[in-house]
Amino acid sequence: MKLTFLVPPCYDHKQPAERSAGCTRIVYPMINIYELTAAATLREAGYEVVYKDFVFDGESPEAFDRFLSRDDSDAYLIWTVNLSLESDLEAVKHIRMFHQRTPVILMGPGPTYYVHRALYDNNTYLVRGEPELTLLELMDCLKRGEKPVDVKGLTFYGPGGRRVSTPPRPLNPDLDSLPFPARDLLGDHTYHNPKLKTGPYTTAFTSRNCPYRCLYCVPSSLTFAREIEFRKDHPGRKPTIGFRSLESVEKEMDELAAQGYKAIGFMDDNFIWNEERTAGICRIMRKHGMVWGCQARVDAITEPIAKMLGESGCRYVDLGIESFDAGILEYIKKGISPEDIYRSVNLLKKYKVPVKLNVLIGSSPLETKDTIRHTLREAKKLDVDQVMFNIVSPFPGTEYYEICKANGWIKGGDYHPTDVQRESILDLPNITADEMERLLFRNNLSYFIRPGFIWKQIRRFRSLSEFKAALKALKVKLFH
Repeated sequence: MKLTFLVPPCYDHKQPAERSAGCTRIVYPMINIYELTAAATLREAGYEVVYKDFVFDGESPEAFDRFLSRDDSDAYLIWTVNLSLESDLEAVKHIRMFHQRTPVILMGPGPTYYVHRALYDNNTYLVRGEPELTLLELMDCLKRGEKPVDVKGLTFYGPGGRRVSTPPRPLNPDLDSLPFPARDLLGDHTYHNPKLKTGPYTTAFTSRNCPYRCLYCVPSSLTFAREIEFRKDHPGRKPTIGFRSLESVEKEMDELAAQGYKAIGFMDDNFIWNEERTAGICRIMRKHGMVWGCQARVDAITEPIAKMLGESGCRYVDLGIESFDAGILEYIKKGISPEDIYRSVNLLKKYKVPVKLNVLIGSSPLETKDTIRHTLREAKKLDVDQVMFNIVSPFPGTEYYEICKANGWIKGGDYHPTDVQRESILDLPNITADEMERLLFRNNLSYFIRPGFIWKQIRRFRSLSEFKAALKALKVKLFH
């Protein structure tokens, strides 16, 4: 069977959704490591796998139709997030113009949460939660011409048009059993990460999930799908953390180095767990001299860890701080204090590890114009490498969504897709959506167009192509 993974063109006339993190629209293209792992799993089982990204290639809906008119795939697979759901359903409609009976499989957080909306027709299958093993069993059933009634983690239409949702699938306890992502399917596509400023670049993961309970949090698109599905059988709980062994991580880094990759972005929801594991990964990265970056909590940064990162080529740590207001941090269940932020940033700067602070405006009803301005002032004083300002979106499936909906803070009454990098759908008690949008734009301008910031960034780029990619990303961030 020939299976084609599709990133369809965007039909909603907006900036396309970024499908790896899943909660923003594209600033710069990112490799969807989760989708490529699913593709590798199917290919390892003997299926012919094709990958076609209409967004990266800048192809139009008309080009999509031309592709469909001559394509002979036995199934189409789409990784769908909340922001892309309606556009992807329009893509399914176009698939049906040419392939009425070909199975269409949707996976990711979109179809995991929006089961009713995403189930397009009798030949659509929704893979909920963690996808790899469910996909394997589903495709084996379809190959035999059977309905997948015993495949866990699946929703589809059964006999008589009855919707069938099979029980959630237990999480895979052995991440080492998964093949490495099928990066070769990307062909000659070249990706850039402005924070690493060199290439060739790719992404990887060493763990799945995060145990913390930040009430607004939309983690990576895979983690969000896992959490939504897990809570169906375990209300109020979060999935256990899945770890790859250091031996597995080292083998993958060996292969990537041999393939010529020079820069790695680790996509773990929380990369730093303890000093021993961090030391092992830092040793692996020193072995190949690759530059790399990760995401971490501020309370995970100790002096030994900061030193390890600085000595092993770590060129960014993304710290999700959200606010410098102690009351807001407590309300959102962040589990950190402003003092933790200052301490971790100073440790990383001591060992010359560039820091990016992620600030989330409107994550609490305690937010005001003054708390936002205070956060910007403190971020500037810390003089970190970058600050990313976004406005919180109350994503269905989060605790904050339930709070905002119950209090009537969502404009229009319920969630609808929005670009968190410039738009708000929340009118909070002390600040309106319009006020948050204006403050976000001003914060971005005042931070990113400072001469000192621009000069610091320019000096670190190692090639003109990487600089141009970063400049394009900044233009999209500020003005698209």
